[in-house]
Amino acid sequence: MEKNIALIGAGYWGKNHLKNLYRLGVLGAVFDKDKKIISERIKEYPDVIFLKNDEKILNNPAIKADVIAAPAAFHYELAKKYLISEKDVLVEKPIALKVEQAKELVKISKNNKNILMVGHILQYHPAVIKLKELIDNNELGDIRYIYSNRLNIGKLRVEENVLWSFAPHDISLILMLMNNQRPKKINAFGEAYITEGIYDVTLTTLEFENRVKAHVFVSWLHPFKEQKLVVVGSEKMAVFDDLNEEKLLIYPHKIDFINGNIPIARKAEFYPVEIERKEPLKEELLHFIDCVENRKVPKTDGMEGLRVLEVLERAEKSLRKNR
Repeated sequence: MEKNIALIGAGYWGKNHLKNLYRLGVLGAVFDKDKKIISERIKEYPDVIFLKNDEKILNNPAIKADVIAAPAAFHYELAKKYLISEKDVLVEKPIALKVEQAKELVKISKNNKNILMVGHILQYHPAVIKLKELIDNNELGDIRYIYSNRLNIGKLRVEENVLWSFAPHDISLILMLMNNQRPKKINAFGEAYITEGIYDVTLTTLEFENRVKAHVFVSWLHPFKEQKLVVVGSEKMAVFDDLNEEKLLIYPHKIDFINGNIPIARKAEFYPVEIERKEPLKEELLHFIDCVENRKVPKTDGMEGLRVLEVLERAEKSLRKNR
């Protein structure tokens, strides 16, 4: 493979992109404004080109694509700059902080015929891919309810709230499982306990057609870490637990009726679903490389990122209204 991909941002999450791009043999250069971060990374990767400004990336025709892992506030600005320079772009979630900005990025990529992909990593998780396969094959029956918990006591941010930091992953998954339906109703509640105006805890409810509902609970003020998504079907229930050794569990519970009108729950033993052991971030980057080399539309392209952003923006408006 050619070393034709540049990494923009090598900090908190960028260092994971750095490791994978380096191992895949496609890393052409790394740019980060923070001198401390560069000095730390260069010790681990002495043979990598580290840059303190990105002019050599923008003006280098050998660099065909960029992975943007900078803070969310800079996603739009950076993605626009590289797309205008006719580079393919993988930008971390969220694609931007405003719907109009995301629409502009999608338009630029379309006009320039460049790849625009969003880092919704869980769509590349083997357990999620298997879960979607089970749903499409009607193994769970009709979908009735979906909920996700993304909870932790961890890194507190001041540039974005927990809804924008944690929820894009789960919103992306729920929309994908619902075949990209747009929710007809969104409501969100939350509170800012640590920093004024920066929500630490939010609960967002989504209503779709056919009475399907979902909720997303995110918090960085939680006593323990949890990353779990539950899908309740008419025939079976599925649990994707990213912190469990067995990532995907099926609960074949049944509801019987006595005398035709008294519901009784018939519990059954859960069982794990066998999945491939693959690293989601590596799979995401391999997909991006494939799209760049073969001019394919990414699974999580700009339009998918825009749909997630539309939900986030509607949830944010609801948060402010309900406060």
